[in-house]
Amino acid sequence: MEKKILLTDCPDAKGLIAKITNICYKHQLNIIKNDEYVDRVQGRFFMRTALEGNFNDSTLLEDLDMALPAGAVRKLVPSGRKRLVLMVTREPHCLGDILMKCYAGALDVEIAAVIGNHPDLGALVEKFDIPFHCLPAGGLERNQHEEQVVQLVDSYGPDYLVLAKYMRVLTPDFVARYRGRIINIHHSFLPAFIGARPYQQAFERGVKIIGATAHFVTDDLDEGPIIEQDVIHVDHAYSADGMAAAGRDVEKSVLSRALQLVLQERVFIHGNKTVVFK
Repeated sequence: MEKKILLTDCPDAKGLIAKITNICYKHQLNIIKNDEYVDRVQGRFFMRTALEGNFNDSTLLEDLDMALPAGAVRKLVPSGRKRLVLMVTREPHCLGDILMKCYAGALDVEIAAVIGNHPDLGALVEKFDIPFHCLPAGGLERNQHEEQVVQLVDSYGPDYLVLAKYMRVLTPDFVARYRGRIINIHHSFLPAFIGARPYQQAFERGVKIIGATAHFVTDDLDEGPIIEQDVIHVDHAYSADGMAAAGRDVEKSVLSRALQLVLQERVFIHGNKTVVFK
């Protein structure tokens, strides 16, 4: 039997859970797990339904369309592994963590390729028998460089792009092309410590917590819908380098957890926020 996930996002109304589950029963589909949430401020209903059985996708979706309120968004997706392209610059910690977890089976995903704007991480990637492509940006306009990246990304057909410490700002055209499919990780000092050397800035301010945020990329720099966050406590004994080392650990952990949630279809984008079923 196949396994798929039904994602429902619609205006809230009475009896929605009963309607959706009854349609699944009509199609002789077994519900493995069901999660639902109502945003009472926006009047919006969200439901994630893990199913198994013999699927007739078009008929199932037609029946749902007749039962759900106007303005409903529903999607039926396979529960199998997804395909990623990773984008990197020079920092290895997030990339290395993803590569190791994929190699060990802790992250059930196919890494189709890694694209870097510097060659530094090529040797690391090649140890895992994954293609590494270096596309330097020097001497190119931003749109010229992104045209090269787009051609390469599209040749691999990924489900998602992961910015594993990719240190270039993406243009609106690039973001629009992969809207809702680009995942980024950054330290949680933003917007307090914008620009270069954020951990040095944090050290100079004597912060007591440091953290990281994984989010979907939008045109607003580092302000896209948040998927996952975490913090750790630090104190006066930490140097700037010590804070940076601790911050790297948080960054890779948060990015890994965010990827698990997205790959398992547990994240709904709702405006500039997310609904996340854990």
